[in-house]
Amino acid sequence: MTERRRTGKRERAESQPARGFVYPPKESVGHQVRWAHRALQRELEDKLRPYGITTGMWYFLRALWEEDGLTQRELSDRVGTTEPTTVSALHAMEKRGLALRVPNATDRRKSNIFLTRPAKDLHDLLLREARDVNRTATAGLDHAEIRSLKATLEKIRKNLAAASAARQVAAKRNGKTSERGSRGAA
Repeated sequence: MTERRRTGKRERAESQPARGFVYPPKESVGHQVRWAHRALQRELEDKLRPYGITTGMWYFLRALWEEDGLTQRELSDRVGTTEPTTVSALHAMEKRGLALRVPNATDRRKSNIFLTRPAKDLHDLLLREARDVNRTATAGLDHAEIRSLKATLEKIRKNLAAASAARQVAAKRNGKTSERGSRGAA
């Protein structure tokens, strides 16, 4: 019976595909950043929920608080979303009375997005909530560690932007159009 058990384990091991390259998620910067982002997002969702604001609305509010009256395309670029995603978020914001679309004065194909008074009134309140989320996330880190973290994340963003730009240049040279890849972590 002992021989059967050993043979069974060996047969199972031989039938499984070989795993030559091992890269545990805990070793991946991409996974670490994703897990941290998901935790930050959940905490922010909890803080925004009592005000009837979704995280989808949050990013557009932030952009419009910085510069009200952006076009839909400008807003998409600032937030880093596709235009269909922006349209959906704006519909929700309009329905909630937070934003208005106004036809562009010089180009009838465009519309500019403006925040309503209720959206503007949420500015200080929601930014305090976001600051609290960041304080919770960085508890136990000193100012130097927080500065270093921000600088490191900025370097990572720049590295990835440069790699993306290089791929786009290479694709154009080869006569191919490039599509954005998945948003999963490496």
